[in-house]
Order: sequence, then structure tokens, then C-alpha cells
Amino acid sequence: MQFARLNGVVIHHQVIGAAPDKPTVVFANSLGSDFRIWRDVIVRMVGDFGLLMYDKRGHGLSEAGAGPITMDDHIDDLAALLDHFESRNAIICGLSVGGMIAQGLAAKRPDLVRALILCDTGHKIGTPDMWDARIAAINEQGIAGISDMILERWFTPEYRSADNADFCGYRLMLERTPVEGYTGTCAAIRDADFTASSAALDVPTICVVGDKDGSTPPSLVGDLARLIPGAMYQEIPGAAHLPCIEQPVILADVIKSFIARLG
Repeated sequence: MQFARLNGVVIHHQVIGAAPDKPTVVFANSLGSDFRIWRDVIVRMVGDFGLLMYDKRGHGLSEAGAGPITMDDHIDDLAALLDHFESRNAIICGLSVGGMIAQGLAAKRPDLVRALILCDTGHKIGTPDMWDARIAAINEQGIAGISDMILERWFTPEYRSADNADFCGYRLMLERTPVEGYTGTCAAIRDADFTASSAALDVPTICVVGDKDGSTPPSLVGDLARLIPGAMYQEIPGAAHLPCIEQPVILADVIKSFIARLG
């Protein structure tokens, strides 16, 4: 395990190196998950790319810090992590809130970003009332009290089987997310709107979405692709909100094909 104190919080991360001439791909995970969601994608990329995964603040083994969590906190944490490794021109692959962090990083620190892979995300996700209701429900019931509703959006019905040990494991990952990290990030998403800044981005981008995503549906991700100048768009069949888990082979191929186009 690897840890670094950045912006006053300890951030858990993992680096898998490659030859100096290989591009670096950075993976930013979704709300209620940690970087283990990328495992089956990463194993198909080892050696061809430098790889950096991390748990955003308040998730996995990273500290939440004191006070409210803002989207700027998440963006600044990723910037600090890349600065820590003196990484420039990284390819940022972000899922859900990780995709929002990626958009914010590209706008705030374009020197760090060579390209964007935006998975199952949007320039604005949900409504304030929706996020306030989720925060209230978790404060009252805990994450386990609403996990069924979340998991219905994360995974296809076929995957959500009690006989599927992987599904049971990911349920535990969600339910064991620190409450302050989860609700703090809900508030960060609620207050974030990248409509203007993402419309002004000048970076190669592909927007990817599971065709059965119930959290950030193809219509929203399609709107994002139309918003970002020159962005590509691709749906992944047989996946909901987390194609890195349900369809890792397809997603890895999409990522590698996109990077190959960068030259």
C-alpha cells in the first residue's frame, strides 16, 4: 500500500510503473467505491502504460479531512497527487464523480492533462433536492439502509444476484464507505456544475457509458460529449453504472483504442 499526505489529508494510492516512454493513465473512482473497482481493467493495461490509482478523500483508505468536502478539494487532491509524482500530460480516466473531478482538473490545471476518458458521468449530475434527500437518508439509516437503491443503478439485474460473490463484495465496499466521505462527496456533487468550463475544454476526450446505466444514463453522457468540443462518445453494452466491473474487457479495449488515436 502507498500513502502520501497531500493538502492536509492522507491519500491512499497505487502506482504501477512502465517504461519512461509509455503514457500515464490515472484512474479516479466513483462515489461509494475505492480504486479496487478498476482491477480488471488495470490488469489488461500493465506494461503498456504507467498506471496511477487512488482513493479520493473520505473513501477507501484515504482520510476525509476536517470540515465539508468540496469538489475543489477533490480536484486539488488529484492535482497534488500528480505534482507529488511530477507527472505531466497524464490521461485521466474518471468514473461518475471521478469524471467530474477529471473535468475540473482539466479546466484548473491543463498542464497536468493530456486527454480525458469520462466514464458514466456528466457536467452536472442530479438535482440539489435529490442529493439533499440522499444525505438525509444516509444520516438517518446509514449507507446500508439505501444500498439496494444504489446497487440497482450500479449493476444490471443479471449481475445483482445473491449467488454472485463479486456482487456481494461490492455491496460490502459500498456499505463500508465512511459516512462522512460519502455524504461529503454527495454535497460536493450537488454543488458542482461544469457546464461552462467543460464547454471551453481543449483536450482530446471520449465519453463512455454503460447502456443500462441508471445513475448517469446515456442521454446525460451524450449531452456531455456534445458539450465538450470534439469529444467522442461510446456506449458499452451489458453494463450499468460501473462498466469497469461488468465489462472490463470492453472498457479496457476502448481505453487502449482511444489512447492509440492520440499518437
